[in-house]
Amino acid sequence: MTSPSLTLFRGFPATAAYCWSPFSTKLEARLRFAGIPYKTDRGAPPNGPRGKIPYLSVAEKNGATETVSDSTLISEKLVTNGLAEDLNGKLSPAEKAQDMAVRALLEDKLYFYQTYERWEQNYYTLRPGILSALPYPVQVLVGQLAYRKMSATLYGQGTARFSPEDISKFKRDVWENLNALLASSHQKKNSGGPEGMFFVLGGSAPTEADTTLFGFIASGLVCDA
Repeated sequence: MTSPSLTLFRGFPATAAYCWSPFSTKLEARLRFAGIPYKTDRGAPPNGPRGKIPYLSVAEKNGATETVSDSTLISEKLVTNGLAEDLNGKLSPAEKAQDMAVRALLEDKLYFYQTYERWEQNYYTLRPGILSALPYPVQVLVGQLAYRKMSATLYGQGTARFSPEDISKFKRDVWENLNALLASSHQKKNSGGPEGMFFVLGGSAPTEADTTLFGFIASGLVCDA
């Protein structure tokens, strides 16, 4: 069976460096865990099937091309098509629930706290980073439109209804609890043995939670905003 050609559209320049999107980097980690070769390209949210980043173009050797969006749905598609192993396939029901809880904590809570920090508190640092493909005058116009939309989203979702101090505490609580989980998994993995690689749930192999956490850690480290 000949593997298709995969192109990951991240919304940022196609370099070897990680980008500011935690979901794009999450998907890169997923592809690397599976040993799947891929290329990266900038792309843009309006060009994706769901109007967001990331999205993946799957080009078959017969010329057929399919574009899939949403990092979770892309991962499921890779498994369904036999391109990647199901990372959660061997987990118990309790472990699957824990894995989903970790991902939800990151994607449905921390994401919005980080988005508030980037868009509301560091907008003028964020704008040239996410709109670098546009000339400066256009960055100002497009940035203002995007800012208004994002502010409305954050208020409707609920994050922007809290004070900056509250949001900072919420974000710190998330990271402190994740750090405690990782410390416990590290101790479990390395108790009585040599130091080595460990994973979020303390098992011998990565799960989907590991790809998500990696995406958020890498994104937080490289983002200037």
